[in-house]
Amino acid sequence: MNTIRKAKLSDVASIHRLVNGFADKGELLHRSLNELYENLRDYYVVEDNEQIIACCALHINWEDLAEIKSLVVSEDAQGRGLGIKLLDACLNEAKDLGVPKVFALTYKPGFFEKNGFKRVDKADLPQKIWTECVRCPKFPDCGEEALILQMD
Repeated sequence: MNTIRKAKLSDVASIHRLVNGFADKGELLHRSLNELYENLRDYYVVEDNEQIIACCALHINWEDLAEIKSLVVSEDAQGRGLGIKLLDACLNEAKDLGVPKVFALTYKPGFFEKNGFKRVDKADLPQKIWTECVRCPKFPDCGEEALILQMD
């Protein structure tokens, strides 16, 4: 049985392997162990038979903006709706926190579009661009698409 829950310290190594395995294939950005530990409270995981098979994070960027980060489902667990369940968990938390807008930067915009997100120009996300993106080795040409969801 799959359980979606907030991540624990003991999950960090599994999250790191899962995220960076997909990052090695160019499907998302790498996350360091340090970054995962510092942002652990942002993460949800899906656990199946004591294994972490999927994860996703909701990161608060500003008073009116949060980001969906590191949405990953292991290859053998894909097609079971786990990505949508993780996205829903993050969006429910955003709603509970009163976040009016949630965005994602992704190489797979179709998933987010199917779930109500609309494409926007990255320049519409200055808090993200001038805090985190400028430190990325792929900046300014990472190829990720920006999408945003109004939470009303």
